Amino acid sequence: MIVKKKISEEQLVLILIVFVSLVRLLKIPQYMSRIFSLFVVTLMSLQAIAQQTITAATIKSTSLNTATIAPALADDALLIKETDFDFGKIPQGKPVTHIFEIVNNGKDSLRIVNVQASCGCTTPEWERDKAIGPGAKTAITVGYNAASEGPFSKPVTITYNGTQIKQINIRGEVWKTPVTSAPEKKSFENL
Repeated sequence: MIVKKKISEEQLVLILIVFVSLVRLLKIPQYMSRIFSLFVVTLMSLQAIAQQTITAATIKSTSLNTATIAPALADDALLIKETDFDFGKIPQGKPVTHIFEIVNNGKDSLRIVNVQASCGCTTPEWERDKAIGPGAKTAITVGYNAASEGPFSKPVTITYNGTQIKQINIRGEVWKTPVTSAPEKKSFENL
């Protein structure tokens, strides 16, 4: 399948503006500007027709690919009880963890090959090289180092049975802790 780059409407308008500017600057005869304008309008029409054809072809190929992928998804054995966890507001400098429960929902054993975090501030831990039998459970512990202030959302990709993948996500907001402690209250000394 050959994919052609689409010329956007903004680009076509820009071409037309440049052309009109050149016509005025170079004082091109009026019949030449009309011929070029006709050419630009024809090009825009062909662009619209080509986009409709590509879209229809893309939809047709996508439906074929969905039919071949659907059986693989139906046999998906890895069940994640919770795919998203919100830590809420956590203090800066205090690492947090959450345990994601994994169940083998299939008829055969599966193996978690890798658990990859999107950055170094997120650390996943799991039982490596352990086969998970049908109906068996395991856990993936995901830690987050709350070093930076502000909201966060971190995806973690689970690769299992060779090349199959699923994704879990942690999120929350880190609030900045005070640099100094609260001032002492002098009235306690008088007691």
